[in-house]
Amino acid sequence: MARIAHLSDIHFGANDPDIVAATINWLKEKQPDLVIISGDLTQRAREKQFRDAASYLGALRDNGHRLLVVPGNHDVPLYDVIRRFASPLGRYKRHIAQDLCPWMETDEAAILGINTARSLTIKDGRINEEQMQLIRQRFNGVAPSKTRILVTHHPLFALPIGQGNELSEAVGRHKDALKAINDAGIHLTLAGHFHRTYAEAARKMVAEAGPTLVIQAGTATSTRLRNREPQSFNWLHVERGNRMELQVIVWNGEKFERASHVGFSLDGEEWHSQELSEQDVVAGDFIAAGA
Repeated sequence: MARIAHLSDIHFGANDPDIVAATINWLKEKQPDLVIISGDLTQRAREKQFRDAASYLGALRDNGHRLLVVPGNHDVPLYDVIRRFASPLGRYKRHIAQDLCPWMETDEAAILGINTARSLTIKDGRINEEQMQLIRQRFNGVAPSKTRILVTHHPLFALPIGQGNELSEAVGRHKDALKAINDAGIHLTLAGHFHRTYAEAARKMVAEAGPTLVIQAGTATSTRLRNREPQSFNWLHVERGNRMELQVIVWNGEKFERASHVGFSLDGEEWHSQELSEQDVVAGDFIAAGA
């Protein structure tokens, strides 16, 4: 079983220092096998904001965490037009990571990050043909027993946002991207961008999506909240590609606490979900959630 903490949209430059410290302490106590951060490390891609983000990642590494990080649209300069087009992710590469599409493989999972941030768009994301081929190539030959996880900042699917039935924009070239993740046999996609938690089977949104589970993270530390949703991140326990648990860990004003706990199981090509209680976990009806 792989225990994964999925944080997103930490937005240094528009973040709460107390909540930043609380994430460090929570992760140090729980000791996940992997920490994933799905973009928007900064608010305006400024030098100090990247230095602060780099210090944060350094603190996580000092506590023994393995990290997989991808950039978001806020990590591309908005108002510095020359830098935006000449070197859109130059500061990200200098302070955070050179690799914009990181790959990691463990005993339980194979994880690929894809950069969807672009200088030509203000907030929307895109995925290109080269990246779609990378998805196919990276997962080709991965053992069937391993969970295949794709991480992006922008969601690949149109998701419900706001209070009504409004849908978000899907990532550019999303139809081609869906074919790529289907070809690669992706079990789980992780993203952020909208500061909203969400989990659903991809097939319920797009018929041809294949057996993929879509999980979105809210903002972990930003003060820019939407729809009255507090700061949060995801705590995942993944057993192979067909069984996993999702706990949403929410800031209550003083500390992080579990707000929901859902188990997912894949039956053929259909994902089923079940709200889990402490009794379910103790009885072993799903993965032992322990820590």
